[in-house]
Amino acid sequence: MRVLGVDPGLTRCGLGVVDALPGRRARLVEVGVARSAADADPALRLVEIGDVVERWLDRHSPDAVAVERVFAQHNVRTVMGTAQVSGVVMVAAARRGIPVALHTPSEVKAAVTGSGRADKAQVTSMVTRILDLDERPSPADAADALALAICHLWRPAAPTGRGAAGRTPAQAAWAAAEAAARRGAR
Repeated sequence: MRVLGVDPGLTRCGLGVVDALPGRRARLVEVGVARSAADADPALRLVEIGDVVERWLDRHSPDAVAVERVFAQHNVRTVMGTAQVSGVVMVAAARRGIPVALHTPSEVKAAVTGSGRADKAQVTSMVTRILDLDERPSPADAADALALAICHLWRPAAPTGRGAAGRTPAQAAWAAAEAAARRGAR
């Protein structure tokens, strides 16, 4: 399974693609940050971020997109920009038929570090170890995007007894075959 993790932000939007490996391991495919100028028109900033996300989706053909769930903060402008970028990402994935999952910051921290209260440095350190990287991903938005992808790869199966994204075992096998075919066509 290949997951694109997205840490949404209007100035810096972290992007990280991770592949699942046997034995609950993961491999880095690509990591980066989409940026937009803080003094630009907000609509144009969303277009700029959206264009980068579209290119990543086309280049990597992920099986799922994991986005950080927007949570209330004191700064309403920050929350609005983050929510708007999340919407742009979700629409881009939905247009391609790629499932989108939202994960809370504490869920991501717990999956990657074992503690839902871990700080950014601990998350970055664990992402570096899990992906066996030579250096820490930077800025923090990039590390957070990778943590989101890892969290999604390692999430438990849906409580309905179905597989990933609520699929039956047959649907999961079909999706895996389609994903392998997409990767083979690259």
